[in-house]
Amino acid sequence: MTDTQSRPGGTAADRPLQVETHGLDVIRDTERKGTPRTLFWPWFGANVSILGLSYGAFALGFGISFRQALAAGVIGIVFSFLLCGFVAVAGKRGSAPTMVLSRAAYGVRGNRLPSALSWILTVGWETVLVALAAMATATVFDRLGWGGGTGTKVVALVLVGALTVMGGVMGFDLIMRLQTVITAVTGVLTLVYVGLVADHVHWSAVSAIPAGSAQEFVGALVFMMTGFGLGWVNAAADYSRYLPRSSAGAGVIGWTAFGASVAPLLLLVFGLLLAGSSEDLSTAVAADPIGALTTLLPTWFLVPFAVVAVLGLVGGAVLDIYSSGLALLSAGLRVPRPLAALVDGILMIAGSVYIVFFADDFLGPFMGFLTTLGVPIAAWCGIMLADLALRRRDYAEADLYRPDGRYGDVPALPLLLTLAATALGWGLVTNASADWLTWQGYLLGPFGLGGKSGSWAYANLGVLAALALGFLGTLTLGRNRVRAQEHTA
Repeated sequence: MTDTQSRPGGTAADRPLQVETHGLDVIRDTERKGTPRTLFWPWFGANVSILGLSYGAFALGFGISFRQALAAGVIGIVFSFLLCGFVAVAGKRGSAPTMVLSRAAYGVRGNRLPSALSWILTVGWETVLVALAAMATATVFDRLGWGGGTGTKVVALVLVGALTVMGGVMGFDLIMRLQTVITAVTGVLTLVYVGLVADHVHWSAVSAIPAGSAQEFVGALVFMMTGFGLGWVNAAADYSRYLPRSSAGAGVIGWTAFGASVAPLLLLVFGLLLAGSSEDLSTAVAADPIGALTTLLPTWFLVPFAVVAVLGLVGGAVLDIYSSGLALLSAGLRVPRPLAALVDGILMIAGSVYIVFFADDFLGPFMGFLTTLGVPIAAWCGIMLADLALRRRDYAEADLYRPDGRYGDVPALPLLLTLAATALGWGLVTNASADWLTWQGYLLGPFGLGGKSGSWAYANLGVLAALALGFLGTLTLGRNRVRAQEHTA
């Protein structure tokens, strides 16, 4: 092993930048590098966004107290990112992208269904993040008197979109370098922000917020899961696939979960304190989650705030566009990986234009998007985790690409289980704030949960139900299939 390969992340720092040529192929042993510790940087950089502060207002919006919101946030964030850590183990065991490794559970062509869902989710997330960066920039410029109108938003969209697309097209090495820089800059500037606005926290107001019901607590908990870890599970192995196969599984799980969780947890606590101290701020966050936070700042810190906000959002968007390109390839598009990332970038810009210039509300459609796609992704996650738990051997890499191999082509069990879990999940969630999703919640009445206007209507139980059904169904019914695969010569 060379010195470059042995140092954590060595090649990313020592090798000249070039466009990554890897697509869905398996990473060769000679190209695997780093240790589980290197996973900290991409996951921290992707989740250190100042948007984490806004989740405090989102959580309190469920009608619960500070302590309930804190508990929902801690449990939801840590648990959901632990799921990412477990999925990341598949990366070092198979050295292929997440949605290729998923073929072991779904079959080579049957896996196109979850790949398409993964692609939609990641494109949606990168679109939201880029749009928020443009909106935050416009708000800062408006407060400075530099003009925050259409021209500013267009320039911001172009610059942020170009940076995001460049990261997705260039690939792994640039992303690892970029995330290290983002981690350092945003970490320091976020601490400065906290220090500057700390005097806006009024514990008497925060502690006076009344407690909500158990149903409202569960709703906030599930929202935290879908807003954080469940939005990343379908990409969790895309970065661990570059680790040597001998890397410790516990280290992969631990560094993924720790790197992804630590910033959101700290930001959530302070976000809860700020939102609980000011009802006006909490309301403003629903319309402009990043820009509303500038109202608390002195003028001299507005430009640094714009930097930290944009960099934090770009950190998440870059990982999303990289993984969305891989998911698009896995769904069946036959183009080079950089071109797939470019296609996603064009769709991302188009979606961002709609959010910034035409959408009247942000929070309602955002929650509807997270919950609706969170159900089938939770089903996929349960199936993937159970399949991984049943395996005692590493993946037979060649068979991940052969429909006539041991993993099969279009096996019925995982596809039927996904459809059943999704149908169950959508029947147990509601999205009244998004008109096009009012058809959901059709099982709340038959299951005795009060119907679409009852106390369980906004608890989003469907996400948990889909996760549990996917996991337990595969664990119970898929054991013989996995054993047969592992005994195939």
